[in-house]
Amino acid sequence: MRALVARRDVRLLLAGQTLSMFGDWAMIIVLGIWAKVLTGSNAQAGLVFFVFALAGLIAPIGGLVVDRLRKRPLMIATHLGLAAVMCLLLLVHDRGDLWLLYLVTALYGLGGDLFAAARSAMLKAMLPDELLGQANGALQSVREGLRLVAPLAGAGIYAALGGSAVALVDVATFVLSAATLAALPFVEPRVAAKEHHFLREISAGVRHIAVTRVLRELTTGVGAALLVAGFSETIIFAITSDGLHRSASFIGVLGTFQGIGSILGGLTAARLMQKIGELRLAAIGLTLFGVGDSLWLIPRLGVVLPAMALAGVGIVWAIVALATAYQRRSPTEMQGRVAAASNMLFSVPQTISIAAGAALITIIDYRIEIVAMALVFAVASVYLLTRRDDRRSTEPALA
Repeated sequence: MRALVARRDVRLLLAGQTLSMFGDWAMIIVLGIWAKVLTGSNAQAGLVFFVFALAGLIAPIGGLVVDRLRKRPLMIATHLGLAAVMCLLLLVHDRGDLWLLYLVTALYGLGGDLFAAARSAMLKAMLPDELLGQANGALQSVREGLRLVAPLAGAGIYAALGGSAVALVDVATFVLSAATLAALPFVEPRVAAKEHHFLREISAGVRHIAVTRVLRELTTGVGAALLVAGFSETIIFAITSDGLHRSASFIGVLGTFQGIGSILGGLTAARLMQKIGELRLAAIGLTLFGVGDSLWLIPRLGVVLPAMALAGVGIVWAIVALATAYQRRSPTEMQGRVAAASNMLFSVPQTISIAAGAALITIIDYRIEIVAMALVFAVASVYLLTRRDDRRSTEPALA
């Protein structure tokens, strides 16, 4: 990690991302709270997160934009554009303005996905392959560390000063992030050449994943696990109330322990990945997440809290393995489309599993869902462990 942080460009990128991630975590929770206050409806509040997630369905278009344009100007423009979008929240005052809150949320999701794809392409161009895992691990550690404090800070600012104040804080983080990007030394990679077939261009990321064996196997294994991973979003409420006999607010404590595990996972992922490769790191990560969730069957605080930390380590190991594998095994001019395609391929099964979990918990015992999750995660882990990792580090040809 010392070799990574010794680089000025990495330090500036991490500084800017720390600011913008803080604003993201603070703002997204406030958007949900704001909708709840305006309407008094849990469904309307939940719709905020659904609208935010919908952006992933059109991510391939954003990926093509990333590959066609220079990365740093696009990232700066995206964050400045999001700063302007956040200013629209200053016009939200009552229930009649709810449509504006949803519009901002949708644009927030679109801009975030576009920026994430461009950042992945920037990292590929900026760093040698041996540092990509460390950079992805560092970003995940920062993200999960901020997850422990930023939502609480956002809710506190909202309670004290209102949603407009949180929006202005988010505006400031976007502007400062854009400033760090402007100061960052970076040599732009080549951009993708324009083709005559739009559908072929926009689907290039999905096709590249499909024909690249390791990426295809990673996507298959992790995607299968995500078809049940969303069950945990509703099971956690049942565990808290029925298993631990605590109030709903105790979920924050559980989230803190998962965040601690996630930070540890981000700090250790790169070193472990160098030894065992991306496929096995993803497999072990899924195993830890599955074991952590399985331990929810033992409704004791001394078991559930460490289980949350274990699950946090596992999910970050899987995320870092995925991100690094996609970067290493994709050509420079396709980085944006591959990153966007992977986001779509994973967001769809996860969204399905969240909806299915919410429906199933009303008709079956939540413990049955936990067992189902454990079985699917075990199968996905075994599948990945039995795949061959080529440990490839050279840039491939266009698929």
